[in-house]
Amino acid sequence: MKSKFAWANLFLTILSASIFLNCSQKQTKEVSKPNIIYILADDLGYAEVGCYGQEKIETPNIDALATNGMRFTQHYAGAPVCAPSRCVLLTGKHLGHAQIRGNDEWASRGAVWDFEAVAKDPNLEGQRPLKPGTKTIGRLLQSAGYKTAIVGKWGLGAPLTEGIPNKQGFDFFYGYNCQRQAHTYFPVHLWKNTTKVLLNNKMVPPQTKLPEGADLYDPKTYADFWLTDYSPELMQNEVINFIKESKGQPFFMYYASPIPHNPLQAPKRWVDYYVEKFGDESPYDGSRGYFPHRYPHACYAAMVSYMDEQVGEIVATLKELGLYENTIIMFSSDNGPTYSGGADSPWFDSAKPFKSERGRGKGFVYEGGIRVPMIAQWPGKIKAGSKTGLISAFYDVLPTVCDIAGVEASGDIDGISFLPTLLGEEGQGEHEFLYWEFPAYQGQQAVRMGKWKAIRKDIFKGNKTLELYNLDEDIREQNDVAADNPAIVKKIEAIMEQEHTPAEIERFKIKELGD
Repeated sequence: MKSKFAWANLFLTILSASIFLNCSQKQTKEVSKPNIIYILADDLGYAEVGCYGQEKIETPNIDALATNGMRFTQHYAGAPVCAPSRCVLLTGKHLGHAQIRGNDEWASRGAVWDFEAVAKDPNLEGQRPLKPGTKTIGRLLQSAGYKTAIVGKWGLGAPLTEGIPNKQGFDFFYGYNCQRQAHTYFPVHLWKNTTKVLLNNKMVPPQTKLPEGADLYDPKTYADFWLTDYSPELMQNEVINFIKESKGQPFFMYYASPIPHNPLQAPKRWVDYYVEKFGDESPYDGSRGYFPHRYPHACYAAMVSYMDEQVGEIVATLKELGLYENTIIMFSSDNGPTYSGGADSPWFDSAKPFKSERGRGKGFVYEGGIRVPMIAQWPGKIKAGSKTGLISAFYDVLPTVCDIAGVEASGDIDGISFLPTLLGEEGQGEHEFLYWEFPAYQGQQAVRMGKWKAIRKDIFKGNKTLELYNLDEDIREQNDVAADNPAIVKKIEAIMEQEHTPAEIERFKIKELGD
């Protein structure tokens, strides 16, 4: 007969095995939740990657996402510029309901555009902050057991405010808190969580011009614009490290790349590649802002290809760690291509088939300013090589990601999950309309309703007249048919009035709309 000590040991062994089994099952369940990586390019045009028709810039890794996944042809940014677009993305609310509706550098604080002053005083850095407790994608995914991170450009709250990433649902942050600082890829500092990380770069403020009489054709003339610590490389290192460190639990990585936003700064090997491909070209002297460059077309293409290379490295890392099959990757851009600095969107036909020059690209609610590439890849879940014409927008990303993670999205959002479309299932909800308003560039509103697209511009000048386009017949928005469709105009006018709610922040108010 066994002693009582033997029975006790047997009981403890069984109990330990049971606890271990339960813990293992729980861990397996947690790990089985899909990882989510959302990559957001900065100012990348609808047609600046190969799978959307780009003919000059090479993007094999991004194209591979489309080959192995789904390409959206009617996906829209949250806004035609940076900060509000990101606010829409993270909160699931369109611009008529969003907190941040434009770029607000919060100039009442002082010399916010003085880069040397900002380097010394974090109170001058950053943009207008999100409110405390805002329901963001990060916060919702944290509640589902996800480890969350943002690497790249934030732009939704200054360093010493409640709007910083670590107080808005992100466990880890590395990059630019302030979008003004992202006007150079060689800043004197970045942020890691709440710590200011000093870099080995001298201060070369954006808008720095070449000395008078400088030889524009001598590469040595541009030495001050390629320094030591290249922020896109530092950020990529943090992305890879986060993925490796998070292997044991589900994670969400929001990779808000600063590329290819205007500073023409790219690794020499890529610039040389495109110089050989494109041939010689005229230098950019810096007269349209940002930094000058000896080979502006080659450098712009080099930045996009460098970002593409980073996408390839992320995919390779996932495969190496055995995470590839259980990770969904989405890739998009925060708005259309720009027209300033040394960028030359017409030369690249960056928004093809839409126009991309000033007035039609970034900053404007025409298709070139807000229709963006969107690719989703999820091995075994999303059909390889598929395409969808679902009309969707940034505010649909939050409910989609929540569906993927198995967490309920808040009820006061404007988005509709497009997970059924990703999985090829029935029951996809569709928007009756999409809505934008933008309290800048003389004030703008836009509505996409089926084949119809309506735009109201010059609101600050008192204009209330709508332009109306039939996108099925006129995708480039060249023939205003408002006079021929009064019923459609009336319906869209009602939508614009219904969807606009007064902005809480003074800078975003549109008094002509009753604010």
